[in-house]
Amino acid sequence: MEYKFKLNRIHCAGCALALEQNLNSIEGVSASISFVTKVLILNITTDKPAETLTEVKIAITKFDHMIEILPYEDEFDEEKKEKKERMIKIVRYSLVALLVVINFFIPNFWVKLSFFLVAYIIASYDVLISAVLGVIHGKVFDESLLMSIASIGAFVIGEYFEAVCVMLLYGIGEILEDVAVNHSKRTIKNLLEIKQPYANLIGEDGEETQVALEEVSVGDTIRIKPGERIPLDSVVLEGTSYLDMSALTGETKEKIVSAGDEVLSGAINGSSVLLVKVQKLEKDSTVSKIIDLVQNATETKAKSEKFISKFSKIYTPTVIGLALIIMFILPIFSGYRDFASFAYRALSFLVVSCPCALVISVPLTYFAGIGAQARIGVMIKGANFLETLSKVDSIVFDKTGTLTEGNFEISEIFAAGEHTEDEILEVVAYAESYSNHKIAKSVMKKYKESYAGKEINSAWINGYEEIAGKGIKANIFMQDVLVGNAKLLKENDISFLEVNKPGTTLYVSIGDEFAGYIVVSDMVKKDAKLAIQKLKALGISDISISTGDEDNVTKSVSEKLSVNNYYSGLLPEDKLDIITDKVQSGKTVVFVGDGINDAPSLANANVGISMGGFGSDVAVESSDVVIMTDEPSKVADAIKKAKKTHKIVLENIIGSISIKVIILALLGFGLAGMWLAVFADVGVCLLAIINSLRVLIN
Repeated sequence: MEYKFKLNRIHCAGCALALEQNLNSIEGVSASISFVTKVLILNITTDKPAETLTEVKIAITKFDHMIEILPYEDEFDEEKKEKKERMIKIVRYSLVALLVVINFFIPNFWVKLSFFLVAYIIASYDVLISAVLGVIHGKVFDESLLMSIASIGAFVIGEYFEAVCVMLLYGIGEILEDVAVNHSKRTIKNLLEIKQPYANLIGEDGEETQVALEEVSVGDTIRIKPGERIPLDSVVLEGTSYLDMSALTGETKEKIVSAGDEVLSGAINGSSVLLVKVQKLEKDSTVSKIIDLVQNATETKAKSEKFISKFSKIYTPTVIGLALIIMFILPIFSGYRDFASFAYRALSFLVVSCPCALVISVPLTYFAGIGAQARIGVMIKGANFLETLSKVDSIVFDKTGTLTEGNFEISEIFAAGEHTEDEILEVVAYAESYSNHKIAKSVMKKYKESYAGKEINSAWINGYEEIAGKGIKANIFMQDVLVGNAKLLKENDISFLEVNKPGTTLYVSIGDEFAGYIVVSDMVKKDAKLAIQKLKALGISDISISTGDEDNVTKSVSEKLSVNNYYSGLLPEDKLDIITDKVQSGKTVVFVGDGINDAPSLANANVGISMGGFGSDVAVESSDVVIMTDEPSKVADAIKKAKKTHKIVLENIIGSISIKVIILALLGFGLAGMWLAVFADVGVCLLAIINSLRVLIN
């Protein structure tokens, strides 16, 4: 069973990681904490989840009594609280800095020592309290304890000035870290503030009432005024207006809508009043899905994040072990004449022992990367998929609705023998009337245009059977009918005229005799060729098209797009086999499809990308990445941003570890002081955070 909570007052990334590891040690508990979003996700598998949940809450309180455990749904003004706490810290450390400056003008040693002692207490009282509580609850490698030991040790060996300044710099560094992290969170938050908080509900009496979105039901009528966001996914009843879709798609293009058109929540109504009928509840709306995807994307961790978790378990104890060797073993070789010097070096090691720079910067980079993708209308379900996307070397595209418009039109009707074109159209319309495929919809559109007002009478359809990848078999107008591709007619031993037309050919047999065919054509999307060019520019050469369509159609599309590999006439399981073979050969494979017919392939590729966004619930469920627009070029844009994100993650990992190792070496040989140790802890952390924010820059 899964539980979600918000954790307020958890300010240290290292502590968040330690708490996560602590909770995972409880039997039947799998815990994940995002320091960036302050969200705790628990998966409890015990027979008594309520008792286990209580045990978890007790463990959190023991770990740090300051942490507030709040329901996930609670809206608390975290930013306001953090701003208030930050201001208190600024006042505290300003006073500490003033006392340090005054000390330069005080000649008396005891007065000077008193001032240093007061300054130290002001700068570090919260750290000291946290350290004591940590010891009580068994937190051996807690950063507060390590900083307390280091600074108190500096006091003991007479380094009063450094003891105070280390805590002062540590506090200032924490403030700067908070500012940097909050800047990133605020940037992401601004991306998500696309929900209209109310709806103008039209009652049965025609009166308009402003209500919360939760109070609106499917089928209700609401009015959307110019400048308001669409509150819920709806269909237009009255009015014509243009919509600003940039919040959903990342594009500044405006969309004109009128009666009969669908409108998605989150878009901004431009010029005129719209009267719309609600199609989805608030929890199922496009906006809610976007917000949920981005907020929950940090639930799944990338391999880089898991590496940091493992690394921190080794790094901190190793550095502390080295500090103990420097303090107690190395002085033996000098007869303890330089004990104070070795102690100073050891204490400086303790300051560097926290892996916070890595623990904060890696998940923050992925969080920012997911937000940057959301800006361009690409929704990624987790950091693991973002990382995998950066390593893609093979891409398989579905054709219809992905690389082509998917808006089919009948370009030719051919009738054989004594049959007429009208008869062929009517028989095919009846055969396709149960299908939701885009080709079927194009046939139905043509039928309605040709036979205005004439409805399909389902009583004339019997024995209906849809044969995957081939077509339809049914009894229509009391005659056996086949409508589908050449395979279908060949399997049923029907002699027919096989043609090679640009488009999809639906062959028709009536009463076991060939009756004619209909050609349905589709257009290649405007930016499909650009998509292929961009992918090749990124160094991805293994690009292919897989489709259930006929060979001549697929070949034509492949030639237009300069794609060398294509697979035609495929059943869904054939597409899956292609994906499986590529994955098993060691390739990192992306499959791009419409999320409905291609669900198995989307689910089994290393990364499944669905086109067409939230028009289909299946697309969201089956894929790992959802593109809000129908533009295949966004696939290349998403991969490019993923590569940038992964590059910055590697920079932070390699840079942070390298700087810490170099400074540890300098400290070990006595070539650096505690000042540089503070930089290795807080300064490197700040640099890594600032570097992480580069992901948000286009």
